[in-house]
Amino acid sequence: MNFEQIYRLYFQDVYHFMLALCRNETLAEEITQQTFFKALQNIDQYKGNCQMKVWLCQIAKNTYFTHAEKQKRYVKEQADREDDLKIEQQILKKEQAFYLHQLVHQLDEPYKEVFSLRVFGELSFLQISQLFEKTESWARVTFYRAKKKIQQMAKEEQ
Repeated sequence: MNFEQIYRLYFQDVYHFMLALCRNETLAEEITQQTFFKALQNIDQYKGNCQMKVWLCQIAKNTYFTHAEKQKRYVKEQADREDDLKIEQQILKKEQAFYLHQLVHQLDEPYKEVFSLRVFGELSFLQISQLFEKTESWARVTFYRAKKKIQQMAKEEQ
């Protein structure tokens, strides 16, 4: 029996076996194709101790498990990389926040307090103006000046 006959005779059996195993039509077809490719490459290893269909299904099963293991490793590696990135981002945010606090600490009043209330306290300009018993415009201008002073200090340190 030539390989084309083997392919035609057993393709559906191997495909349905894979579909039952993985429950994904696309993957089942891909694994089935790989199975016949591997079988063609290794046809000399078929001893005839079992039915051809059993041998092909064994190749399919091994191919599927190898594929599944690679996917599991890939997903785990992706998750590990994402976790590492999240940790690095958190550390960077903390370092940046600490650096910003250091710069704010160097500001004179009322710039230090207005900036802190706006950025860290998340207060509106109206709320800040009420705390200082000033106008909302005063709060905006003071915040803007504080921000410019911080940017200037950061440039000078570079």
